[in-house]
Amino acid sequence: MGIQLNVSLTTPDRFARLKALERPSTLPLSVHEVGPAENRGEEESIGRASGVASGSERLALILGASIKRNRHGEHMSLHCWYGDHSPCAPDAAALRLLVPDAPEDVADTQQWLFLDTETTGLAGGTGTYPFLVGLAWWEGGGLEVEQLFMREYSEERSLLVALAERMAERPVLVTFNGKSFDWPLLETRYRMARTIPPPAPRAHLDFLHPARNLWRLRLGSVRLSELERHVLGWDRGPDVVSEMIPRIYLDFVRGGHADPLVPVFQHNQMDLRGLAGLSGRIVSLLGEEELSSQDGLELYGVSRICERRGEVKRARKLYEQSIGFVLPMETDRAARAALARLAKRDGDLARARELWESALGNSREGYEAYEQLAIYYEHEAREPRQAMAITREALAQLRRANQVGTIAAATYRTIKERFEHRLVRLERKAGHTLLDAFDS
Repeated sequence: MGIQLNVSLTTPDRFARLKALERPSTLPLSVHEVGPAENRGEEESIGRASGVASGSERLALILGASIKRNRHGEHMSLHCWYGDHSPCAPDAAALRLLVPDAPEDVADTQQWLFLDTETTGLAGGTGTYPFLVGLAWWEGGGLEVEQLFMREYSEERSLLVALAERMAERPVLVTFNGKSFDWPLLETRYRMARTIPPPAPRAHLDFLHPARNLWRLRLGSVRLSELERHVLGWDRGPDVVSEMIPRIYLDFVRGGHADPLVPVFQHNQMDLRGLAGLSGRIVSLLGEEELSSQDGLELYGVSRICERRGEVKRARKLYEQSIGFVLPMETDRAARAALARLAKRDGDLARARELWESALGNSREGYEAYEQLAIYYEHEAREPRQAMAITREALAQLRRANQVGTIAAATYRTIKERFEHRLVRLERKAGHTLLDAFDS
């Protein structure tokens, strides 16, 4: 007697089917896929009227996936939809900070295509294959996810064609470390395929570096799972270890079991969901002219992004806000040094002097503050003796730091030489001033 199973398109339900699929090998399986048919390419039902499913067939049964065909062959495709996401609405301020020279398409989130890959190696190179390409886009009030999977290496070209089709529809690529890893790897695979021209995204938004600026100081790690937990407020639960993913796939193509790949698909889906949620959070923060965040480190991170993009007026305002919070000592010094730099640029030397005086000490920013104060007293206040006193204080601080070993030897020599040169020049200048006064 055959067993009739229905595989839903709802992702958690698919994973719950694992136990249902564990049947004695003497029992035949008959599976009918449920869900809307796709318009692109031909589909092939994965079910078998009788017999035991192969590894690829079993994987498709568990996931509720289908087979797509195009002129280059076949690949597996899996669709799912998440209704707990809504698209962000980037404004001009956020886009200027993310991609200053971006085309108009970037403002239209319906043109965004989120991308994340799972590969046969983490180092990249011509021998690395992206065996699973996860894509997502905003549709129907939620997040539509499509995962393109090659069951064996010969299906790579079919997968690359499908990816090019999706990118033609949504030309703004959105990734997390995709500029450094995912997209260069895919471009390499297109070049290796030769017969398939690589698609060219109209724009490429990568949220890794903004995330580092905003949250690395607070969290230490900017892995997507950590950002989801501490920034977005959700926990993805049990997850496959990323370093194990290449081995899981290689075991599969060598004839291993399909079941270990299921968490890999789930991991990829969670990465896409995390990327979508994180992009909305970052766009929201960067677009707020009057930032309402109560996190001093977050304010400091936005300040740095603004300064690097040349938006110094907004950067200065946010640096001022950030030092109003209790920041870690090193971050506070860095924020004060940056704020002093911007105040000096604006000609606000009184505020710059206050900040330099508050940052003095044995640190990179502290020695910068000593130097800037010496410059201020020499050239602005016209008090070379005060400039000499500041320089001598810096040299004394340096010697103490060197004696107790809290400064690297090379750094000590470099900074010491700079201050000694300044002191000699100031003493000579002060001497000339005394001679001039005596002669007069």
